[in-house]
Amino acid sequence: MESSELKKIIQGIPKAELHLHIEGSFEPELMFEIAKRNKITLAYDSIASLKEAYKFNNLQEFLDLYYIGAQVLIHEQDFYDLTWAYLTKIHSQNVVHVEVFFDPQTHTDRGIAFDVVIKGIYKALEKAKAELNISYQLIMSYLRHLSEEEAFKTLESSLPFKDWIDGVGLDSSEMGNPPSKFTKVFEASANQGYKLVAHAGEEGPVDYIWEALDHLKVVRIDHGNRCLDDDTLVQRLIEQEIPLTLCPLSNVELKVIQKMEEHPVLKMLDKGLLATIHSDDPAYFGGYMNENYYETAKALNLNKEHLMQLAVNAFEASWLNSETKEKHINQVREYFRSLEL
Repeated sequence: MESSELKKIIQGIPKAELHLHIEGSFEPELMFEIAKRNKITLAYDSIASLKEAYKFNNLQEFLDLYYIGAQVLIHEQDFYDLTWAYLTKIHSQNVVHVEVFFDPQTHTDRGIAFDVVIKGIYKALEKAKAELNISYQLIMSYLRHLSEEEAFKTLESSLPFKDWIDGVGLDSSEMGNPPSKFTKVFEASANQGYKLVAHAGEEGPVDYIWEALDHLKVVRIDHGNRCLDDDTLVQRLIEQEIPLTLCPLSNVELKVIQKMEEHPVLKMLDKGLLATIHSDDPAYFGGYMNENYYETAKALNLNKEHLMQLAVNAFEASWLNSETKEKHINQVREYFRSLEL
């Protein structure tokens, strides 16, 4: 398939994004603009020098820069502008549903109130729902390099905004921070009605995926690349229809996978896993949804059937109600049928 034809097909697919960290969509141009507005001096003297720093050898190197960028976010307007910029970008890529992660501890740890963070994000999501017809769910993540006690404080802070938050997740430095470290706070989160997801098996071992399922009782695994190391686990994921939210460009940029041609998503589809593609932290990893679809399709020689399956899987894996899921899945199938005419 020609590159131009592939890009055109991908552009037209109605898509759901389920693995996106809003702080990771912070484009350098907006970061400088907000830094200037808040009279903050960044460690980089230009947008070009900041972009030059976006070369990572591992997850921790990325996280170090990610937290530096987040420092300029202070006011509700900053969080609104950040979220709105992401939503307008993905609207241009025909993304119609998003399930967005936000990291309250990244901000509350430096004295920004929980309500300042969530109000800015929520207002932008509501505007996108009304004006861009993008539906959404909001997922609050606990930072795994911090203690479970700190996560409990975040859970407590979230309770006045329970109606705005659909689920909780677990992200940040994976190595040395197993899911089982957060068993109690996940149980407490479930008791508050939050759905449960966790990053596992990105840099960490396959055991972390088992722990996320058995200790945290998650309904979805974020990343999960390493599941293919364990046939028994693969069988369980298939039988229980546990989705995997994969982020190909992110995996390659962080050298979790050495090159795109080695990405496991096609093997996962062939095995019948509910594998999906998303952008993770697109400002840092060189692409939003369309770029992730395109680079993966090009490297793995995906055909239209594969692309359709990935799009359908994302809606299947979403937290939309069954009627809305069915509507979107029918639209995806109808779109691919129209390509054959």
